[in-house]
Amino acid sequence: QVQLVESGGGSVQTGGSLRLLCRVSGYTFGSGNMGWFRQAPGKAREGIAVIYNGGYSTDYADSVKGRFTISQDVPENTLYLQMNSLKPDDAAMYYCAARRGNIALHPLAASNYNYWGQGTQVTVSS
Repeated sequence: QVQLVESGGGSVQTGGSLRLLCRVSGYTFGSGNMGWFRQAPGKAREGIAVIYNGGYSTDYADSVKGRFTISQDVPENTLYLQMNSLKPDDAAMYYCAARRGNIALHPLAASNYNYWGQGTQVTVSS
């Protein structure tokens, strides 16, 4: 059974940083895309960072490029999202997700992912 458990969320001021973690069990890193998504109240779930092709490929939403970095630690079965220069617009529930198989077409689309964590909340105050 695949389990994804996020942690690391919290409350920061504008310009601050957070590192999110997703601890993974029952899933083989490299067997498919893994990514981070977020959803703010009243908005659709947004793909913001994905890693695939065994960690050799990454993709980011324009809204976070240059500020967020996705990475993985395979021996630790952990996916990370380093978030820097946070803005109030980054406030949302953040989810970790994984899919069966690697795809390069529309890798940020939430509908392409099979497994989801429960989320961790990020709040950014101005």
